[in-house]
Formats: sequence, C-alpha cells, structure tokens
Amino acid sequence: MKKVIIIDDEPLARLVVSEYLSSHNHFTIVDQCNNGYEGLKSIEQHKPDLIFLDIQMPKINGFEMLELLDYQPSVVFTTAYDHYALKAFDAAAVDYLLKPFSQERFDQAIEKSTNSESLKGITITEVPNKQPDEHLRIVIKDRDKIKIVPTKNISCIEAYDDYVKIHTPKKTYLKKKTLTHYEQSLNSADFIRIHRSFVINIHFLTGIENYEKNSYRAILSDERRVPISRTAYKSLKEKLGV
Repeated sequence: MKKVIIIDDEPLARLVVSEYLSSHNHFTIVDQCNNGYEGLKSIEQHKPDLIFLDIQMPKINGFEMLELLDYQPSVVFTTAYDHYALKAFDAAAVDYLLKPFSQERFDQAIEKSTNSESLKGITITEVPNKQPDEHLRIVIKDRDKIKIVPTKNISCIEAYDDYVKIHTPKKTYLKKKTLTHYEQSLNSADFIRIHRSFVINIHFLTGIENYEKNSYRAILSDERRVPISRTAYKSLKEKLGV
C-alpha cells in the first residue's frame, strides 16, 4: 500500500483528489494539509510515497516547501496556473495536473507515479531555477523553524561548499543552493556578482577600498568587507555610474 498526502489550501480541491484516489485501492491517504507548513511536518512524520501538491498557497508556495524537505517523496503538482508547468517538470515531478482535471486525467498521473522512480535523493538545487516571488524573499529552514527572509534585508550571499551563506545584518543563514542560482534569480537591479564567491546587494554598498596590489574590496553597511574580482570591478563601476 502506497502512502499519499494531499497538500492544498482549497478544501474542494483536496476533496476532488481524495474522491478520485478512492478508485485506486493500492493507495491510502495518510494526511491532508492546508498549507506548506503543515505539509512539511506531515511529510517528515509519515514519509509518504506520493504527494499531491498545490503550488500557490499562503505562507510558502509548493516549490519553496520542496526545497525545505529532508525526505523527498514523488510529486504530482495540482494547480490552476499553467505557467508553472515548466517549473514543475524541471523539479522532476511525476506529473502536472491543471485544475479542473478529470478522473481520466488523474488516473494517467497515478499510472505515471506507479511507473516512475521515487524522487528520493533529488537535490534542492534541482528544484526550478526561478520560483514565484524569489526576487522578493528566500525561505529558509533554520533548525525547526521556517524563516522568510525578504531579499531587501540581505547584504550579500556567499558560496560555501554545497551551500550558500545568506548574510543579513542580524544573522547568517545556510541554504543548499548555488551562488549561480541566486545570481540568475535575484533582481539584477538590486544584486550583482562581484566575485566567484559573492553576490552583493547594491543598496548595502557604502564604498570601495584598495586591498593589496591592484585589488579591491566592497564595503557594506553591515561592516562586511567583500573581495571584488578584476573582471567584476569594471561591471560594478558601470553599474554605479562611475
């Protein structure tokens, strides 16, 4: 018997999935969740084989929830918005159901799930490169708490092995993403990569100082000193109009 969790903020949408699934005897619903926070807890508790996951939900969206999971089940996305389809398949989803969907279309997704390998082992960096609202916020799992960090509060992002360090004036967070991901996904009007290991928030930049021979460092308002590569120095001056 395969365990299933339904995660959707719409009660009617959860009811539809539940009713459609009732004709598949080898699946059992172990929980139904209203949002991504509940979904995170439930997935870690029940370790389901398959989840039906809405994308647009209050608090955190479906893609953000997937990033925070330690345990990775197979995923069928369910959403009313077709513009998320490519992102869903980039996330190695089993299938993508566009609401409203029929029993026949649902059955096709179930068939795919039984013929597909589990997504266990998928890395967080394989979740879609550009997510809804990511230029405005980054969702982070900080021990047992979920933190939503507005990008306007981030002074810089630093490469750190398979992770990045997300620096704010008050605290530094770790997230399993690449620096290239944030270079591409954050608003280029606000963030610029100035070194192979650093992306900075231009609004935190207070000055540039000489550092050793022909080297420069960015001075940030949170008192960080960040190295500037020779190639990035020219781009930074152009962005500043100097």
